[in-house]
This record gives sequence, structure tokens and C-alpha cells, in this order.
Amino acid sequence: MDAVKLRVARPARDLDAVVRFYRDGLGFEVLGGFEDHAGFDGVMLGHAGAPYHLEFTVEHGHEAPRAPSEDHLLVFYVPDPEAWAERVRCMEAAGFAPVRSRNPYWDANGRTFEDPDGYRVVLQQAAWSR
Repeated sequence: MDAVKLRVARPARDLDAVVRFYRDGLGFEVLGGFEDHAGFDGVMLGHAGAPYHLEFTVEHGHEAPRAPSEDHLLVFYVPDPEAWAERVRCMEAAGFAPVRSRNPYWDANGRTFEDPDGYRVVLQQAAWSR
């Protein structure tokens, strides 16, 4: 496939809280957003030029459910040990403490953090080579 871009989209309970987690903790940029588009507000977060970004939406008059399990994950592979440690430090400095992973595999070489909606992000100190 040529120039495929991935958007992971899901509802959120509180856009401001989600932005703090992904921007202030993980270092994402706010790439765009919208208000009252057919009853939805939303924000897109990512890194300019990256082949992926995340979209979070709030539907007016509807509260989004929390994550269905502790094993709903976004995994970011950070092969450089110093860059990985810095990312973990940024999460902690922004007020987000690591949580124990449901699957212990992720604790061996990574740190897991839970976003405001209960979805989890793993910072894995490893390379993805496939």
C-alpha cells in the first residue's frame, strides 16, 4: 500500500483530560479539532508527518464508556533506551504514574500508563522489526 495513514478513533469522556495525557505526558501535538460537528466535538493528536494519529470525540448528551478491559492497549516501541527513559520521565512529570500491566509481558521491557478513560498505553523499550 502506498502512503497509508492510520487514524485510531474512539470516544472519550473528557477531551481536556485526554489532551493532557497524550500531549503533556506522551508529547503528542494537537493536529486539529472540531466543535459541534453533527453533535460531536473532537481532537486529533499525533506527530506532524507521522503515519498515524489519534482522534478522540465527545458526543453531546452521551457519556462514553470506560475501556472494556485493562488489556486494551496502544503500544509504542521506543528502541533507544535514553529516549524511552525520557518519555517515561515526561509521563511521570505530567502526573501519570505507571500501572501494572494485565499481561506481564509488557512489564518486562516497558511501562504501562492508563489514560483518563481507562485505555492503556505501553511504552515498550524495544524495537519492532517486522
